Amino acid sequence: MAKKFQVEVVNCQQSFTALEGCSLLMSMERSGTQAIKVGCRGGGCGMCKIRVMKGRYISKRMSRAHVSESDEQQGLVLACRVFPQEDLTIESDLIVDSVSEK
Repeated sequence: MAKKFQVEVVNCQQSFTALEGCSLLMSMERSGTQAIKVGCRGGGCGMCKIRVMKGRYISKRMSRAHVSESDEQQGLVLACRVFPQEDLTIESDLIVDSVSEK
């Protein structure tokens, strides 16, 4: 049975459950949450860029056009290429625009 991890999206006060072995983006979609922008789902478009603020994860190859090595060292990653290893706290680019409009 796959482990479950809690993912808190701090800038939109949302959370969802991620399953071990399932990408962060896919887990979010399966939960019915809309906290991260969805694009190509393969690491090439950069739409699902997030910042991991807390927690361990494994990441697969990401387009360097969207995530530089420096970005990655600062926790900036693509949600479609990230696989949680424990509970995560993240910040999503999706909500930044709608929060600033209030």
